[in-house]
Amino acid sequence: MNTPVLQANNLVKYFHEPETFAVLKKVSFEVQKGEFVSIVGKSGCGKSTLLYVLSTMDTDFEGELTLNGTTIHGKSQDELARFRGEHIGFVFQFHYLLPEFTCLQNVMIPALKLGKYSREEIRERAMDKLRLLGVAEQADKRASKLSGGQQQRVAIARALINDPTIIMGDEPTGNLDSNNSKIVFDIFRDLAHTYGQTLICVTHDQEFARATDRTIEMQDGEIISHGN
Repeated sequence: MNTPVLQANNLVKYFHEPETFAVLKKVSFEVQKGEFVSIVGKSGCGKSTLLYVLSTMDTDFEGELTLNGTTIHGKSQDELARFRGEHIGFVFQFHYLLPEFTCLQNVMIPALKLGKYSREEIRERAMDKLRLLGVAEQADKRASKLSGGQQQRVAIARALINDPTIIMGDEPTGNLDSNNSKIVFDIFRDLAHTYGQTLICVTHDQEFARATDRTIEMQDGEIISHGN
């Protein structure tokens, strides 16, 4: 684990309403390949804003962000969209599956958009991810017919379809009961420790955070603890 896949150096982010203030204040840290990191802190501390910057969705910041050896500044929106498609998988609090599509179709969408593989290859890859997540038997069901826990597992499969460098989670267990939260956590831990997947998750769930490899704690836009 000596290869940083993410390096943030002195990230500063301003909001301008109702008046100008810094929501991120010289945030610096690294994440290694295969590391499972949680970001915690009280509401309003800047953790979701940080995740948005790290995900390249927000490029209006000062400082330097490097992902998989690529510096993010100076890229066009089209270049960034392709970079995200290849390198970043997203898992949110709400699954955002298209209810009228089957689980298989939902998982295929990011790969079809990226256009790197044939449709048949994408279908096979999607089935592989659904098998990995233990929901292959749900492949042909509409997403709306699944339980909340199953839907989140399908959402994780979708995040994995392009074999991203990093999976970023924004409260990925926030909508789940304790049993399904544990299932999702165990999946993430297995992805990191067995498959070398890098994960960064913003969470309010202290139990989830304590069990990750490292917890980064934020307060008032600054990192006050980098964890172990």
